[in-house]
Amino acid sequence: MGRERAEALSPYQSKPMVSRPLFYTFSFLSFSCLCSCKQLQEMASQFNLESVREFLTREEDSIVFSLIERAKYPSNLPAYDPSYSTGGALRNYSLLDLFARETEAVQARAGRYRNPEEIPFFPKVLVLPLVPAVHSQVLHPASASVNASNAIWKMYFNRLPQFTAKGDDGRYALTAAADLVCLQALSRRINYGRFVAEAKFRDAPKDYTSAIRAEVDLSDSPFFSFPSYFLMFLQDRDALMRLLTSAAQEETVKSRVKKKAKVFGQDVTVNNISKNESSRPKYKVDPDVVVHLYGDWVIPLTKLVEVEYLLHRLD
Repeated sequence: MGRERAEALSPYQSKPMVSRPLFYTFSFLSFSCLCSCKQLQEMASQFNLESVREFLTREEDSIVFSLIERAKYPSNLPAYDPSYSTGGALRNYSLLDLFARETEAVQARAGRYRNPEEIPFFPKVLVLPLVPAVHSQVLHPASASVNASNAIWKMYFNRLPQFTAKGDDGRYALTAAADLVCLQALSRRINYGRFVAEAKFRDAPKDYTSAIRAEVDLSDSPFFSFPSYFLMFLQDRDALMRLLTSAAQEETVKSRVKKKAKVFGQDVTVNNISKNESSRPKYKVDPDVVVHLYGDWVIPLTKLVEVEYLLHRLD
């Protein structure tokens, strides 16, 4: 979508915060982030596979609701036009790019990215937070930076036509805001694969250590050519993928997500009288689209994050 990682600082970084409403907003967000960090500190001692599954289940609600909110607006393609910004360091940025950059900068000031569960899409424009880091270290330091942010951004826009109607109602700012909520919910869920991998590793350290240390000999591969004295080995990603995959669990997740999309996406009326006269209910977002989003993208990307995390777990 014409998006590039920014080298320049946000134009708002050097401006003093003199607005009273803005001050109150920062104060509220800072307090919220401090509370969140305190919760993270308490959760660290209770970190296990069960707590990880509970988190992922709650994130399903956030994702489904955010998709429903975005579906309120048509495609509104001008919001993604890279020619929206044509001047200075912000050249070739769409409205969504600019909105996401500036929103993440404000949220970073309030401490959002002190939370290891949150990963920004534009890390180079973040400002220093106003709150200290008060959370315990759960992730292995060598693997903690693993993320799929670029893939999530591209995936979202590839899927956007499936849950939005064609059209243009001119409400581009609201559209960009709804997009960012969706993107952040998807990012939180997919990049939480780092925590999933850590929990699985702690639950079965011997099994995962063996899989991490397993190697694939590429010396006989028809795609590579090496001198006879040189052997090429790579870590066996497939072995890790097989170990962490549970087909039954994935089907359970997809079934639950489909049901949530049906329940959350219904039009609620008095006395259960539907405005839709057809026998087939009409949903704000097609439940099958949500299932395919999970089955084709969310779950596979989460597992790729898990594998990448585990490959560096012993570093």
